[in-house]
Amino acid sequence: MALKIRLTRQGAKKRPFYRIVVAEASSPRDGRYIEILGTYNPMLPKTDESRVSLNVERIQHWVGHGAKPSDRVAGFMAAAGLMEKPVRNNPEKAKPKAKAVERQREQEEAKVAAAEAAAEAKAEAKASAKAAAEAPVEEAPAEEAAAEEVVAEKAPVEEAAAEEAPAEKDVKAKA
Repeated sequence: MALKIRLTRQGAKKRPFYRIVVAEASSPRDGRYIEILGTYNPMLPKTDESRVSLNVERIQHWVGHGAKPSDRVAGFMAAAGLMEKPVRNNPEKAKPKAKAVERQREQEEAKVAAAEAAAEAKAEAKASAKAAAEAPVEEAPAEEAAAEEVVAEKAPVEEAAAEEAPAEKDVKAKA
């Protein structure tokens, strides 16, 4: 006969209240139990002392007879200093799923690509700075020529806009 120290639900709908009981492992959650060992009221604040009450002597008696506490009851017992809470680890549950692995791989590839692009840009900047330091006289006329080209590009746009405006007035007058 395997014994469990576990919770059995009491109370009304949406107002839970649990008894901490020792029962056979095969009996239903709210079914037959051997003895009540304490209570747990989750509706009370966590700082309230009466949230969890344990009968320490009887719990030690049943643990001595081979009763195993459930995870939740083991936590209560650990908080009371009756035992150490067992460390649970499920490495399969912690592993990322296929989509998460794919997303992570794409992010790493994007970081590598960004780092390579930054390194290339830095190398190009160094090369252009080095070339600028060697021949500053040659670049000055090129910059002036580029400025003249920009001014020349703006002028035809303004002229075209001025030519189109009277045409629109004529169309309105004819209508």
